[in-house]
Amino acid sequence: MVIFTQVSGNKKTGPIPVSMTSKVTCPDTCPLKAGGCYASGGPINLHWQRLTKGATGITWKEFVTKVKALPRGQLWRHNQAGDLPGQNNRIDVDALRLLVEANKDKRGFTYTHKPVIDGQANAKVIAENRAAIAHSNAKGFTVNLSANNLEHADKLKALNVGPVVTLLPSTQTANCVTEGGNKVIVCPATQRENVTCATCKLCSVSKRSVIIGFPAHGVSIKKADAIVEKFS
Repeated sequence: MVIFTQVSGNKKTGPIPVSMTSKVTCPDTCPLKAGGCYASGGPINLHWQRLTKGATGITWKEFVTKVKALPRGQLWRHNQAGDLPGQNNRIDVDALRLLVEANKDKRGFTYTHKPVIDGQANAKVIAENRAAIAHSNAKGFTVNLSANNLEHADKLKALNVGPVVTLLPSTQTANCVTEGGNKVIVCPATQRENVTCATCKLCSVSKRSVIIGFPAHGVSIKKADAIVEKFS
């Protein structure tokens, strides 16, 4: 099930369409699943819980139809909470392909913690996930690989299957460079009040070379900071 909002009231995203999918889509390989996820607290979590319990939302087919009906060139964000379709670590390749096709001529973007690095899950799942993400980015639906810290970001960048974003310490406000030589730009919307996803649009660029960093935030900020430190 999916929640699809035509005009978001979220100050960070700005007034663009946004979606949310069930907690069952979140992979066990994401350390934020056990605590630290910004969506696990506050008003957004209330909607996320109701969706996960099946008390609200629309079907994937209905969701895809709504995406297809968006105006040409429309910027929109998939998953304020949740991950790519498919329970736990595996991506539902067929469901994702339907979304990619519906997004044709639009500017959809999202983020994923689904495992893509060898050893995180069985080899078949890793191969399928990588191929599905690479296909999505090649076809115009931007899937950002989510890293837990700068070291992890370098590993994801080296895969060359999609753009990368990373969690940063809550205190970090300056751009930086990883040990692997990759430039990291701190999300402008976290630093300036007059910037939103609607005006920035950087996360929707699938072929960008820079990594985007998100300082830990939300009600579980201490747990998120601990995850950045743990994976260093």
